[in-house]
Amino acid sequence: MKIVYHPRYEEVYAGDPAAKAGRMESILKEVSPQFDLVTPEPASTMDIELAHSNWHIASIQRETETYEVALLAAGGAIKAAELAMNGEPAFGLIRPPGHHASPDHCWGFCFFNNLAVSIARLRQESVINTAAILDIDLHFGDGTENIFRNVAEVSYFHPEARGRQEFVDSISRFLSDHKADVIAVSAGFDRHEDDWGGQLTTGDYLEIGRMVKEFSERVCQGKRYGILEGGYNHSVLGKNVKAFVEGMS
Repeated sequence: MKIVYHPRYEEVYAGDPAAKAGRMESILKEVSPQFDLVTPEPASTMDIELAHSNWHIASIQRETETYEVALLAAGGAIKAAELAMNGEPAFGLIRPPGHHASPDHCWGFCFFNNLAVSIARLRQESVINTAAILDIDLHFGDGTENIFRNVAEVSYFHPEARGRQEFVDSISRFLSDHKADVIAVSAGFDRHEDDWGGQLTTGDYLEIGRMVKEFSERVCQGKRYGILEGGYNHSVLGKNVKAFVEGMS
C-alpha cells in the first residue's frame, strides 16, 4: 500500500474546514511510519477537461493559489489510480476534496472532482472499461453522480443508512452485486462518532477497508484505491484514515 502525498497539501489555501491548518499533518503522523509515501505531479488541464467544462476550469483558474493546489490534488488521485492499476493499492492523502465538483460548478470545499478525473483518465486510456465508486463520506457526492450520470459503465454508491451496522451491510450488498475493473473509494471520515456524522467507529473504517480489499481481489484482480474527501476532527482523523488504509492493505 502506497500513500500519495505532497507537502503542498499542507498549505492553507482557503478558510473552510477542509483547508484548516494541521488537518493533513494529523493524518500524516499516523500513516507515514507504516506506509511508503509517493509524490504526485499536478494534473494537466487536459486531464481536468475529462470531467469539467472549460468555463468551470477558467472560474477556478482565476484564484491562482487555489487552482495550483486543486491541480495537484487531481494529480494525486491520478497517481493513486496509476499505482492501483500497476498492482499497488494506494490511498491519495490529498486536498482539496472533490466529490461536490460537477462538470460546471462546485461547492462544499471542492474545486475539481479528483476521483472522477482519475476514473475518466483510466477510461480514456482504455486501461479500464468499468469502475465501481464507493463514497463513504457523510455527504452525498452530487458532483461524482453528475459527471457519471449517463455513463453506464461507472457505478456510484453512497450509503444512506443511519445505523452503524446497516451502513456497513449496505456496502456489503453493493459490492456483492457489482463487477468492475477497479474499485475507487471517495473516503470521507466525517461520519465518525466524534466527527460531524456521529455514526461510525474507527473499527468500522477498518472493516470497510477490508471489504474493499476483498471485493477487489475477488472481482478486479486486486485493483483498488481511495482518496481523501471529508473528515474534520483532527484528534481522530488520523486514526480513522490509518484504520481504513490498514483494512485496504
